[in-house]
Amino acid sequence: MSSSKKSIEKKQPKKELFLGVKGMSDILPKDADLWKYVWQVGHTTSEVHDFHYIETPIAESAGLFETTVGVATDIVEKQMYVFTTKGNDRLTLRPEGTAPVMRSYLEHHLGYFASPLKVYYYGPMFRYEKPQAGRERQFHQWGFEIIGDSDPFYDAEIIRTSIDFFRGLKCKSLIVKINSIGCRTCRASYRESLKRFYHSKKDKLCENCVNRYDKNPLRLLDCSEEGCLTLRADAPLILDYLCQTCNTHFKAVLELVEDNGIPYEMDPYLVRGLDYYNRTVFELYSTSLKSAVGGGGRYDYLAEALSGRSVPAVGVALGMERVIHVLRAEEIVPHLKPRPKIFFAAVGDQAKKASMRLMGDIRMSGVVVVEALSKKSLKSQLKAADKARVPLALILGQQEVFEGTILVRDMQSGAQESILSAKLVDEIKKRLRP
Repeated sequence: MSSSKKSIEKKQPKKELFLGVKGMSDILPKDADLWKYVWQVGHTTSEVHDFHYIETPIAESAGLFETTVGVATDIVEKQMYVFTTKGNDRLTLRPEGTAPVMRSYLEHHLGYFASPLKVYYYGPMFRYEKPQAGRERQFHQWGFEIIGDSDPFYDAEIIRTSIDFFRGLKCKSLIVKINSIGCRTCRASYRESLKRFYHSKKDKLCENCVNRYDKNPLRLLDCSEEGCLTLRADAPLILDYLCQTCNTHFKAVLELVEDNGIPYEMDPYLVRGLDYYNRTVFELYSTSLKSAVGGGGRYDYLAEALSGRSVPAVGVALGMERVIHVLRAEEIVPHLKPRPKIFFAAVGDQAKKASMRLMGDIRMSGVVVVEALSKKSLKSQLKAADKARVPLALILGQQEVFEGTILVRDMQSGAQESILSAKLVDEIKKRLRP
């Protein structure tokens, strides 16, 4: 190669490596067991409580959330990823899962399927906020929703299902923080009382709370700024303003929670951040993380905001990244049932060609097959088999292809035996049987 050509090659700029988007993290193979553990427990919990799977699109109309979540909420004001399509549709990446589920319920008349309808969902949500531990701009939620009944039994059923989810994961640090925010009738008088209390103290509120004072005064109780927390200590409590119906409903929920041995504490300042909640609201609080890992409540007015129809409902959303943090904080090691494994080695073009069909037959029987067929020599493939720590290795060469046989090698003793390829699956199952 000429010196001038070398000089040109040296001057070529180094390509910049693309990095992941800030706040949107990869789930890496090293964390796969934790995520699989959560998924498996989630599906099992959902099924035993008779919840049916539902999945809604990642993108929805932006108006869906502006109408239901509330224009004065952080989600709508600051956090939604809104964009306009080539067809001039104004869409957003979904920031939460409840409003899309209700949209689907109404659109597809799911009330005819079951009443009440019990559904669960899992998937990524998107909010533009400051990334921190357990909170990402793309995050995953597991949700349970019961739509079509106002009985307090279902408020307690949602809470019990959530607790069973964490019990299934062997978590021991969960308590339920619970409150009632009443109905639109009794809440109206409480809002006015709250505004009267804060009216003379507006100069001591943070900037966000000053903006919330007129739009959504209940959110004043939700602020974590030190000055606002100090003021909140003397604020009126909503429990003193509940109408008889809401009071009776809340007492019934608490009795069911107590009867089921669910650890809980009253939190009179808990209001949740979304406008569609009424009556029961709650958070699942991890004492090991000292933060909420999920929350929910009753949302009887959500369907009315979308369609004019009154459809009572209650639900919960669990943040999966925060669940993973709980597992790590409590040093919970996933106990996933290992699937039996074997290693497949093939030497020669004909053997490599035949290996795909044979490996396919084995995998269809439920046995994991590991291979390193890109390595040419048998020695290097068997080294890979040692690293894989499998009990059996199958060795296929040109002669075995011609004879319709395959070698089965015991990786512990080194003993090997030739068997007919046609009987391979049965032989493997017999040898792997406990």
